Amino acid sequence: MTQVAALLLLAMSVASWVVIFWKLRLMHRATGDVARCTAAFWQAPSLDAAVQRLQSFDREALVLPMVVAANSVAQDGAAAPQATLATAGSLSQQLTRVLRDALHGALGRLQWGQVLLATVGSTAPFVGLLGTVWGIYHALTAMAGAGQITIDRVAGPVGEALVMTAAGLAVAIPAVLAYNVFGRFVGRIEADLEGFARDLRELLAQHPES
Repeated sequence: MTQVAALLLLAMSVASWVVIFWKLRLMHRATGDVARCTAAFWQAPSLDAAVQRLQSFDREALVLPMVVAANSVAQDGAAAPQATLATAGSLSQQLTRVLRDALHGALGRLQWGQVLLATVGSTAPFVGLLGTVWGIYHALTAMAGAGQITIDRVAGPVGEALVMTAAGLAVAIPAVLAYNVFGRFVGRIEADLEGFARDLRELLAQHPES
């Protein structure tokens, strides 16, 4: 059981560090890309030109899907109406629906890995504690069967078992810190994306020909 707990902690540590490094790269790229994309969009003369510009800026596909979806709705609204539920309602309602879907897709990419970090951070200490308890139990059982118990015989096996608790904390602490830090970054980017989606909806609802 102690070996199983150690292997499980190793797997959890490797998985959490892979996610941490991946999300470091994602957050760095997303923070800069969202700012550049929104600036490039508002400087573009038209939606079609904005789509062309964003293709070279939006490496993580966070802003471009919203612009493409909104542009599609605006062009369909200018054409002959179709009798489908997707085109039912006002232009503002259609824009709200497609922008919400695109925003959810972007947030899903940003939040990927957060569940794993939270799970590792909350369960790794208990896995380490389980390994410790199991190791101490078997160490004491073995010493009791030996007949003579001394401090030297107790300190070695119990100390080795207690290492599992420290290992659990060593796995959990980076995961918890990363979860909190990345959560703040995701919250900031989410606020920027929501603000851009709101401005884009208001722009196209009033000027669909843009």
